[in-house]
Amino acid sequence: MNRVAAPPTLGVIVAGGLARRMGGGDKAFIRIGGQTILERIATCLAPQCRLLIINANDDATRFASTGIPVVADSGADYAGPLAGILTALDWTAAHAPEIAWIISVPGDCPFLPQDLVEKLHLARIASGAPIACASSVQTHPVIAIWPVALREDLRSALRNEGIRKVESFIARHGGTVAAWPTVPFDPFFNVNTPEDVAEANRLAARLR
Repeated sequence: MNRVAAPPTLGVIVAGGLARRMGGGDKAFIRIGGQTILERIATCLAPQCRLLIINANDDATRFASTGIPVVADSGADYAGPLAGILTALDWTAAHAPEIAWIISVPGDCPFLPQDLVEKLHLARIASGAPIACASSVQTHPVIAIWPVALREDLRSALRNEGIRKVESFIARHGGTVAAWPTVPFDPFFNVNTPEDVAEANRLAARLR
């Protein structure tokens, strides 16, 4: 695919995970290679995005040191990452109407690629699909480009149809994927367990 300039894109870090397998708390604050996962994600996404926001519920002050706006789910009855994605679409429409696209990423992936936004836009442009998500060992539907124009359709899917799975909503719009190699490591490695933390720190040491 030919290189194109990615259109202005807002990045949303979906940081709602409770890290139950880690004993509770925010996975985004786990330290990998001397930085929190949240710091690593923000450092990666900031050059690729026009703006960043964090989608998180409960006490927003825990993110105060980041300087990144924190936006709670816009629908109290919604659940899961689709609710966070809708929240980001709504926030973008209200606060950054000049931006027509968002990228969503989970708050537990410390090694996101530096060409993430560009490559996802290239994939959706090549396919004509409105949504493009990342893949490596498997498809990662939460790591995706979304058009702000789909926000009312997503709201209806959540409110009226009970759709909760990200992949189900993507499938109804004929979404496409962009694939990344997994050598020397999977860029979408996510941290769920203490063993994952240890492996992520080993990877971070190799990358240094």
